[in-house]
Amino acid sequence: MKIKLAITDDHLLVINGLKAMLAPYPHIEVVYESNAATALMEALPASLPDVLLLDIQMPDIDGLELCKQVRKNYPEIKIIALTNFMESHYIKQMLRNGASGYLLKNTDQDTLVAAIEQVYAGEQFLDASIKQQLLHEMITGQKSTGYDIPLTRREKEILKLIAEEHSNQQIADMLFISLRTVETHRLNLTQKLAVKNTAGLVKEAIKRGLI
Repeated sequence: MKIKLAITDDHLLVINGLKAMLAPYPHIEVVYESNAATALMEALPASLPDVLLLDIQMPDIDGLELCKQVRKNYPEIKIIALTNFMESHYIKQMLRNGASGYLLKNTDQDTLVAAIEQVYAGEQFLDASIKQQLLHEMITGQKSTGYDIPLTRREKEILKLIAEEHSNQQIADMLFISLRTVETHRLNLTQKLAVKNTAGLVKEAIKRGLI
């Protein structure tokens, strides 16, 4: 039997990337995709997926609340949080709200498929780094700040130039790279820092001591 999968994320590039990762697996069929929570809720009665990949940060309804709504109205749907949030309170809240799995957006193809299969089978699935983090907190009693987000050298360069108010085209010219490459790095930065716009990106980068 095929596993019917729905994907809800506010970035179309993420949705397309997930679909590309899952394309080699014929037993997993993407039956619905959306970049808005309200659209998902309207489409669920018709699509009724087995598993839902759900971003926590959505533009219209918070993913934590959306998870609760989906589980209340469609308890047969298994939910996997797919996010950049590593803070334990997000993890625990999503699980309390009915999620069966928690993955980071930098997950690899094998882990993504394993998570979908295990959650579909009625099991829970947590990213290995999430398990390690929760275990560390349990043993030490110290909560993770979530601030240890790794950035590549190029991402750090681009983040610095963004903070200096350079446009994407200016950054591309200064670093001798394509505009599309800058746009991709910028999207990766917003996802890693879990923000929605440039102002949020700069504010969060300063907060985390990245610039």
